[in-house]
Amino acid sequence: MTFLSKHRVFLVLSILSVFLLAACAAPAAPAAPAEAPAAQPTEAPAEAPAPAAGPTTLRVTFAWPTFIDPAVGNDFSSSSSLINLYDTLVFPSPDGGIVPWLAESWDVSDDGLSYTFHLKQGVKFHDGSELTASDVVYSFNRLKGIGEGFAYMLADAESAEAVDDYTVTITLGKPSGLFLPSLLRLFIVNEDLVRANTAAEGPYGENGDYGKEWLLTHDAGSGPYKVKEFQLEEYLLMEKNEDWWGEFAPNAPDEIRFIGTTEAATIRTLMANRELEISDQWQTVQALEALDEIEGVDIAALPTMTEFYFMINTKIPPTDDVHCRRAMAWAFDYDTAVGLEWPGTRQSQGPVPASLGGHNPDVFVFHRDLEKAKEELAQCKYADEIENYPVEIHWVSEVPDEEKFALLFQSNMAEIGIPVKVVSIPWLSMVENTSSMETSPHIATIYVSSDLPEAGTMLFQRYHSSTANQWLQNEWLLDEEFDARIEDALATVDQEERFAKYYELQDYIAELAPSLFIYDQAEKHAYQSYVDWPALRGEMSAVMGYYFFGPQIQVNPH
Repeated sequence: MTFLSKHRVFLVLSILSVFLLAACAAPAAPAAPAEAPAAQPTEAPAEAPAPAAGPTTLRVTFAWPTFIDPAVGNDFSSSSSLINLYDTLVFPSPDGGIVPWLAESWDVSDDGLSYTFHLKQGVKFHDGSELTASDVVYSFNRLKGIGEGFAYMLADAESAEAVDDYTVTITLGKPSGLFLPSLLRLFIVNEDLVRANTAAEGPYGENGDYGKEWLLTHDAGSGPYKVKEFQLEEYLLMEKNEDWWGEFAPNAPDEIRFIGTTEAATIRTLMANRELEISDQWQTVQALEALDEIEGVDIAALPTMTEFYFMINTKIPPTDDVHCRRAMAWAFDYDTAVGLEWPGTRQSQGPVPASLGGHNPDVFVFHRDLEKAKEELAQCKYADEIENYPVEIHWVSEVPDEEKFALLFQSNMAEIGIPVKVVSIPWLSMVENTSSMETSPHIATIYVSSDLPEAGTMLFQRYHSSTANQWLQNEWLLDEEFDARIEDALATVDQEERFAKYYELQDYIAELAPSLFIYDQAEKHAYQSYVDWPALRGEMSAVMGYYFFGPQIQVNPH
């Protein structure tokens, strides 16, 4: 990557060619269908009736809850919501890099530490007020001040300053090869609106609660959609922002409803009734096969930057012993595991998905070998009393397929004498438990998607000490050497040199065996044939959430 001294970058900063995202071409817009008013299905009729005229609605199910505060949310449903409610300075480009968005252009200082952004003028927030540099600075400070959500992605950014109403400068503490793409997660909030709805009492000093309570159910964005109704435990309903500065495809939905359920019978009935356009990605193989039998419903398997991990707590016995962890890694039956998934699924090749730039193709990969598993276990300090250290593996109850993998693990470990207890737990409880070392289980089964299409981003998300109090890392690695090395790698501007450092770090993690690397996920959804979804053609970014960018999806007449 080359920094451009005092030259304005107008079109593309390409960090890596991974996934394609293209503009939507669409047919003329005809009469629109009605929205089903509730998430609960009715009895499936033999033939779905033609809906009456009304607003077009895109309905999608997700694992719940979702957090629409851009300084808090960072999971799949939250990311999918935030990209529709808010705008960012940059946007994922067709070649896997970034293009200007709210920032029409930017300048970079000779030392690579100062970025000056020139903002698009006339952008309106949902309340009609204009977005200015002050809002960018406030959003930056709020994200850093709260320190949750995607704040870790701006760890190298030290300060932001409004030069004038349409110019903002962000200063870094050290050069970063990934700073510009990290701005995909700096969502710009309406400073005046948030301040007006900030509680005086709160943990953020003069900023009170920083508007967190209000933003739990409201938005303060300028994005293509705005909150119409939010029932926290059930659904988020967004309506089109007709004053948005960007372009909508001709049949882009008037409303988007994200529904909090992954229950297979509910999904099947909703799809059969045409009360749901796209299913969540957590349906079992059996459920997907049943959905595929519904007339007009197809199954999509989309490329992702996601890996399925068994996250092993490295700070409690017996998994605090590396030999115990390696024994587990040798004993697990990866071939059977991938056979439980959608056809074409492959075992993960190390600690990051193979689709990411900088993935090490030669990293050591465990495979099932019971003799090696027993050899490692014999070296574990708990070997003589391993039966006194039952291992708990927690799987997410909203993702039924995970139980099969947990039970397979239990069976495999029994073959080498490690007792395992399988525990089903709701996602919200998993998030809460993994936020504290005292409540983190021995093993958590969790899917993680890289926030950016480079291996270093995933390595940081998964194993840097700053994420050890989040669901992203049940391992509690807390390894100062790793922290220093990944920080150095991410600060390396030259891509070839940066990738070489990523290679070494993947070898380092593989040696520690803090996780079982199960498989690279294909994101599987059932969808209605009347939905024109550019992701099916490889024309949307695989950055988490962007497959559901509403302006590019079309709900055609049906």
